[in-house]
Amino acid sequence: MNDPVKRCPWVDPSKPEYVEYHDREWGVPVHDDRRLFELLVLEAFQAGLSWYTILRRRNAFRAAFDQFDPEKIARYGEAKIRELLSNRGIIRNRAKVLAAVNNAGKFLEVQKQYGSFDAFMWSFIDNKPIVNTLRKLEDYPSKSAQSEAISQALRKTGFSFVGPTIIYAHMQAAGMVNDHTIDCYRRQEVISLSANSTGPQRLLGGG
Repeated sequence: MNDPVKRCPWVDPSKPEYVEYHDREWGVPVHDDRRLFELLVLEAFQAGLSWYTILRRRNAFRAAFDQFDPEKIARYGEAKIRELLSNRGIIRNRAKVLAAVNNAGKFLEVQKQYGSFDAFMWSFIDNKPIVNTLRKLEDYPSKSAQSEAISQALRKTGFSFVGPTIIYAHMQAAGMVNDHTIDCYRRQEVISLSANSTGPQRLLGGG
C-alpha cells in the first residue's frame, strides 16, 4: 500500500532512513551545541555526496568521532587521523577529516567567545526560524543571505568546509530554516515546535 502521508519532494519513500529523518528531525530547532557540531561535521562530509549517503553512516560517524565531542576531536593527532582514514564505515576523505579536527578547535573558540555555538548561529536570524514558502523541489534554494553571512563569519574564524551551501543545509537540518513544503504534513508541526522552542542557550559552568 502507498503511504498516504504527504511529505517534502526530496524524501524517497522507499528509503526508511530518509522517511524517519524527515519525520522526526529535519527542520526541528536544535539548541544543543554537541548536536549542532555533529550536523556541521556531517554536512561537511556530505559535500559532493547525497545526504542519504551520510545518513546511512551516521552511527558509524558517531562511533568514529567520539560521539562528536569537540574537545576530544580537537586533540586528534596523526595516529587518530590514520585510524579514521582506514575506517570503512565513514567517508575516508583526508581533507574532510582534517577539516573536522580543525573545526572542532574553532568551535571551542566560538563557544568561549559567544557563550555557546548555539547563541552564535541563531543570532544571524534574530533567534527566530525562517519559514519559507516552497511548493516543489525546484523551489528549494541552495543558499541564502543568512547562510552567506554565517559562512563568511565562520571562515574568518578559521573554519573550513563551511561554504554557504553547506551552511544552508546545516540551517535546514538545525531548524533555523523551515523548508518543509506547504503541503508537507510536517510543516505546521515544525512551526508549532519552533514556537515552543526555548531558544538559544548559553553554556553553564564553562561547558
